Amino acid sequence: MSDSINVHGTVAAGFEAVREEFAAVLAEEPNEPGSQLAVYQDGRQVVDLWAGEGVDGDSLPAVYSVTKGAAHLVVALLVQDGTLELDRTVASYWPEFAAEGKSALTLRELLGHRSGLVGLEGGFSEADLADDRVIAAKLAGQAPFWEPGKEYGYHGLVIGALTGEVVRRATGRSIQELYEERVRAPYGLDLHLGQPAALEPRYVAIRPMNPTPEQAAELAVHPFDPKGLRAIAFNYPTDLVAWINDPSVRALGQASAGGVGSARALARMHAAAIFELDGRAPLLTPETQAEVARLGLAGVDRVTDEVDHFGLGFERPHVRYPSLGEGAFGHCGAAGAQSFADPASGVAYGYTRRRFAFPGGAAPENERLVAAVVRAARG
Repeated sequence: MSDSINVHGTVAAGFEAVREEFAAVLAEEPNEPGSQLAVYQDGRQVVDLWAGEGVDGDSLPAVYSVTKGAAHLVVALLVQDGTLELDRTVASYWPEFAAEGKSALTLRELLGHRSGLVGLEGGFSEADLADDRVIAAKLAGQAPFWEPGKEYGYHGLVIGALTGEVVRRATGRSIQELYEERVRAPYGLDLHLGQPAALEPRYVAIRPMNPTPEQAAELAVHPFDPKGLRAIAFNYPTDLVAWINDPSVRALGQASAGGVGSARALARMHAAAIFELDGRAPLLTPETQAEVARLGLAGVDRVTDEVDHFGLGFERPHVRYPSLGEGAFGHCGAAGAQSFADPASGVAYGYTRRRFAFPGGAAPENERLVAAVVRAARG
């Protein structure tokens, strides 16, 4: 993008610097991603911005693993209701899961990415990878890649299927159905776990990473190991860009990485989780908010090498963004998206982009944008 990039949308008084920072980071981006940024503070929308080719405020890009935040908000609600018990074994809900030494794993440990089932030995077909029921059935009988509960590693493409099968066994309904009923429809969210065909014209196709020369050199020095644990977790050699751009994949809305939505919806969902919105009480009580944000297991992620990464189904974003409180919870997504709720600052944040960021996961510009948002929120 050039320095003349047009930023569209509005900010509330006191958040002008956020608009300036949004324009600045996009002007420096050579790969023309197209982005959206939305922020709520204390339940009131204060930022609604977008820019870039083919993107407006109503566009629906794929949000990849931000989907996990929506899915695990449902799980948190079921725990809060007493329908699910964190320290009950997964196998007590789902007997087939007990195979190959997994009988003692608890729901709490599963939500913390501690089962050792980061992917399928031999990989999934692209069609199977889109279907949570197939993923769950194939993983139930597989041996874990480490002793369950003792370590953790990012179950990037399968965690929603695993937790979703627990939800299905306990309630008779899918995570997608419960999300629609309890979260999406009541708040009018444009974040879909199963994109309706009627919304296809609003989908903006994700574009592959286009590394700079410096990034390409880094990849050459630290090449991807096609036989390592990360390759299993990300179902190598699946092209995840082509996969999510397939309408049949998005229609299923698998609960790990299959969601589509706007930044407005990401921020609004997280605002609804922690604040009164539209006359409704917060979805999560303060006790549940603290529970999902609490560190599950200290140490280094076996797949991503990140440190102290997970609470219960949610990432702990203050590790990446130190201006946030330790009670913040949310999730990033492979194309660069990021969303979270931060009770300490009163901020609910949503960011999307349509091109993969290097090296994947939360785009680096989120560091600058989050800092600008928190500064504005704190006045």
